[in-house]
Amino acid sequence: MEFIYYPRCSTCLKALKKLKEQGIEVQLRDIVKDTPTQAELLHWIQKNGKGIKPFFNTSGKLYREMNLKDKIQDMNENEAALLLSQNGMLIKRPLLIDEEHIFIGYQKEIYEK
Repeated sequence: MEFIYYPRCSTCLKALKKLKEQGIEVQLRDIVKDTPTQAELLHWIQKNGKGIKPFFNTSGKLYREMNLKDKIQDMNENEAALLLSQNGMLIKRPLLIDEEHIFIGYQKEIYEK
């Protein structure tokens, strides 16, 4: 499993702690230093099947500064994947990815399973 996170994010650290408590090994990836590529994001968006909005960090400062609330409604998957790949802070985190699943954000009940 790959765990894509921002090391200074308290929510990401909570999620990582929960995984470690359960003995789940993950490959760590810093969302800023090793931002997912456009191709990776496009694949995940399509695999997730819930559109582009779940992948955006809607509570982030950069999201608000760029007025993305209105802009993402008109974006297609390719445009969204490109934008997200250009700045990891726009991506909702953490991302927990395995061959079958993509979990976006920290949801305690999912991480406990």
